[in-house]
Amino acid sequence: MVPDQRSAICRLILRGLLPLALLAAIGIAPAWTQAAPADVSLVQRALSSELAHANSTQHPMRYQLRKSSPRYTSTKAICETRDGAVARLVAVNDKPLSALDEQKEQARLNGLLSDPGKQRHRKQSEDDDTARVMKVLRALPTAFTYQYAGAGTGRTGWVQKFSFKPNPNFEPPDLETQALTAMTGEIWIDPSELRVVHLEGHLDHDIDFGWGILGRLNKGGWITIDQADVGNHQWRIVRFQMVMSGRVVFKTKSFDTLEEQTHYEPVPVGLGYAQAIQILRSGAAKTDLGGR
Repeated sequence: MVPDQRSAICRLILRGLLPLALLAAIGIAPAWTQAAPADVSLVQRALSSELAHANSTQHPMRYQLRKSSPRYTSTKAICETRDGAVARLVAVNDKPLSALDEQKEQARLNGLLSDPGKQRHRKQSEDDDTARVMKVLRALPTAFTYQYAGAGTGRTGWVQKFSFKPNPNFEPPDLETQALTAMTGEIWIDPSELRVVHLEGHLDHDIDFGWGILGRLNKGGWITIDQADVGNHQWRIVRFQMVMSGRVVFKTKSFDTLEEQTHYEPVPVGLGYAQAIQILRSGAAKTDLGGR
């Protein structure tokens, strides 16, 4: 394996956990119940709908992201653009930035404006992560076997619930989809919108990457993800929580994070990153410290 390939795989294990989790549809396995073929087809149609919407750039948004861990909480105003997302840090530990931190943040934004290459690099990273997620999303219909688990109420109203487990006949074609072989879970579908409303789950056993040489994800890790209509039939992730641990080469890593995305508002299609920085600096993006 050449150094560039090894580096890319290590980045996937470190960074790829989040985009993988966002779309991997994993969860805690409930008691299995028999499902009619028509019921299971709802999952397939919803996943096809998610795939169709995953690459859409026709409805850019600005929103607030509050990301918290046991030791640190940050709140950012984020604006999506044709050049990739642009973020402005607005709070740390649910408190407004100090004068010094605000000065540093403004200097960082000035750096983005004066060096377009930095934003191009960010956009390339976003595109790489999206490509990884698409690999996972395309694999979901065949990576798992789904069974009906009942009806209930979700964020958007009435939902149909399906539990799933790894398909023993699934052969992961790449590193991104390898983790699917260790996941059992539950997925909730809004039947009227054909969209995924809720995911939750566990890793049932350890997953080794590169025969354990490059890294490992440990058994017992879990995630929960919630998605909702944030206006005008635009669906976005509104809550994501992950607790996982593992190893990258010889370094142990742990992830304990909660992300809450709120205050979604549309922005013009074709918006450039320099215009987005102006919007973020103007304070046009709403800020609600604490994310509530």
